[in-house]
Amino acid sequence: MAVGLKAATKAEAIERLLELLVAGGKVSDANAAREAVLARERKMSTGMKNGIAIPHGKTDAVDGLVACLAISEEPIDFESLDGLPSRIFIMTLSPPSKTGPHLQFLAEVSQLFKSPDRRQALLDARTPEALLEALYAR
Repeated sequence: MAVGLKAATKAEAIERLLELLVAGGKVSDANAAREAVLARERKMSTGMKNGIAIPHGKTDAVDGLVACLAISEEPIDFESLDGLPSRIFIMTLSPPSKTGPHLQFLAEVSQLFKSPDRRQALLDARTPEALLEALYAR
């Protein structure tokens, strides 16, 4: 998790998110993971609505589903469905052989961030601990 994601473009945001997963020891091959996410982005942007982007991909560079969450202070154009820039980023990677958890995670994230109050609480978080608290608040 990261507060204050330093990125000005979609490509930079993807790179910073990938760096979080690599630093956490969750990704064995950063180049393969990067290509998986960028290949998915070429098909269709993962910029959703309400300032949320969920870049994701399938790669053998991970053993199971991994994810990270980051908040950017500055809005980033992520070619979102509603045309608005994104500040909340959730990256997930999973192995190609494990489709179920990947789809379930994406569905749950979509539901989780429907709440304007939860989105605002995430944006207001100033530390990773506060971000985690906002994420799991009822």
